[in-house]
Amino acid sequence: MQAFAFIRRAAFGAALAAASFTLPGVMRAAQAEPIRVGYWTSGVSLGFGAVLEAQKFLQQRGLDVQFVRFADVNAPNRALAANAIDFAFAAPAAAVFSSAADGVPVKIVLATQPADVEFVVPEDSPIHALADLRGRKVGMSPPGSSVAAIATAVLQHNDHIAAADFSIVPGNEARLAQFLVQKQVDAAALRSVTIAQLSELKVRSLGTFGGEWKKLTASDATPYIGVSAVRTDFLARHPDDIAKLIAGMRTALQWGATHRSEVAAILRKSANLPAADADAYASRWSDINRVTFEPLDLDTLKREHRIFVDGGVIKGTLPADLFVTQPYAASKALH
Repeated sequence: MQAFAFIRRAAFGAALAAASFTLPGVMRAAQAEPIRVGYWTSGVSLGFGAVLEAQKFLQQRGLDVQFVRFADVNAPNRALAANAIDFAFAAPAAAVFSSAADGVPVKIVLATQPADVEFVVPEDSPIHALADLRGRKVGMSPPGSSVAAIATAVLQHNDHIAAADFSIVPGNEARLAQFLVQKQVDAAALRSVTIAQLSELKVRSLGTFGGEWKKLTASDATPYIGVSAVRTDFLARHPDDIAKLIAGMRTALQWGATHRSEVAAILRKSANLPAADADAYASRWSDINRVTFEPLDLDTLKREHRIFVDGGVIKGTLPADLFVTQPYAASKALH
């Protein structure tokens, strides 16, 4: 379906899942080992990862990088646990919280993907409010993802719909959109990029994650679905390299905001996206990507954890040393 081309074309990345490589023609660093950077290629992290690879922002910092692509949203977190990668720039926050509580040696060093997600239904649906989702089938990212965690939390707290009162139908963005078209789900939690690309189905918004989160927390903070996490042992061996990596990510963020046509061109080439889909992603670059770890971000992530645990979405205690701010602070001094 043309309407779902953006995410469906991301199957290009899925076909390369778990395949790693060192980009040719770049400066090799003096460090003893490369940085294995993993990311999910079927969501919003596809675009940021594609730009990082194409423009070599990390290699320009003198880093030897191996990019590892995954087809599953929770795979980067599992790869960190298995020591298959060193760094994930868009790991699901809820999954990292759970892994850390279970003793997996990881640290969170950045907040990267805000929850730019909406609950939507077909335009002719009899559902007109989130409270009407009780007993319904709702498509969203799989349990364990931050989208599922936030959706469950806000429905429970704001609309008194417990996790057992609705059914999660998991899938990536393309599948979820197809589920809506085929009426296999009653509603779906979709990212704004996907909604913008829908042409075969008119949808109506029931609420945004940002708006529902503000209602839940009585704050203006936006929740995060993605964070950057690094293995503790790698961070201990290469703290300066992680600071350089963050500085390179910040450069990529700034570049993408001012080079939208180039971002779109990279997506057309690397993921074989149609021009309209690539342009839709590029136009939302600054809405769906962040490179930040300010006190407000830490407070937001800690609050997310408390809400997830209180609602039974995840279990475990947040390790006191899970958030490490030194690399982010050090990255600010790098130009």
